[in-house]
Amino acid sequence: MKAIIPAAGLGTRFLPATKEQPKEMLPVVNKPVIQYVVEEAVAAGASDILVITGRGKRAIEDHFDRSAELEDLLERAGNTEKLRQIRNIPDLANVFYVRQGRPRGLGHAILCGAPHTADEPFYVMLGDVLVPRFDCLPKLKAVHEKYGASVIAVEPVEKQYVSRYGVIGGVEVEPGVWKVTELVEKPPANEAPSNLAIFGRYLLTPEIMRILPHVEAGRGGEIQLTDALRTLLEQQDIYAVTTECGGYDTGNVLSWLEANVAIALDTEEYGVQLRERLTRLLR
Repeated sequence: MKAIIPAAGLGTRFLPATKEQPKEMLPVVNKPVIQYVVEEAVAAGASDILVITGRGKRAIEDHFDRSAELEDLLERAGNTEKLRQIRNIPDLANVFYVRQGRPRGLGHAILCGAPHTADEPFYVMLGDVLVPRFDCLPKLKAVHEKYGASVIAVEPVEKQYVSRYGVIGGVEVEPGVWKVTELVEKPPANEAPSNLAIFGRYLLTPEIMRILPHVEAGRGGEIQLTDALRTLLEQQDIYAVTTECGGYDTGNVLSWLEANVAIALDTEEYGVQLRERLTRLLR
């Protein structure tokens, strides 16, 4: 499997921090968000990863490159554990980059990866969505292998929040697996077909790349993946998997803060002390 990671968004919700810093490079504990995403792809068997970048995203490329000066400094200091971590980053996977000239929507970003995926199914992983347990993609792959179709990760959300997400309607064909009948982008709560929100992880069949060039641009001149998926649904089945995998939309400030706290609490290095400090803060 190959993976496409769209990472060209401007990160306006994090301004001014993201004026020059890619939002995908914001740290969660001691790693940037996009490193978690790449590690998740590798754990699911994706060794070739294409990152869709844009202006001001050079830090992403530098992060997955070698840093001879830093490695030399750590080696001379005898910091073998940090040296091991730093040397491991460029060896995670074959990471390639394509620039999206200007933000034109998620659909256009994925289309930029068409030469990379050729005629094969592929993962799409939003570069600012973090899934700590790495259990989402294997579930998508299992459903794809069973039904031979594109598969979307979805999560139940409270009804009043469905207008923030793409939402699916469908029929549950087995526990946690839905045959999709409709896809709606950010519907009003009273018009949503369900409370199952698209989560930011996809396994798509190659037909989507033949549809995307013909999708009409919508608001802001953006080409939306949801529009392409609706056309795909007219041609072949699409399935959705309710993952409940505890992911975080780190492009959202509050969710990014939650991710830092939750992941830090789960570590040996910071967990006990952070819990004590949070207890003091919340008194």
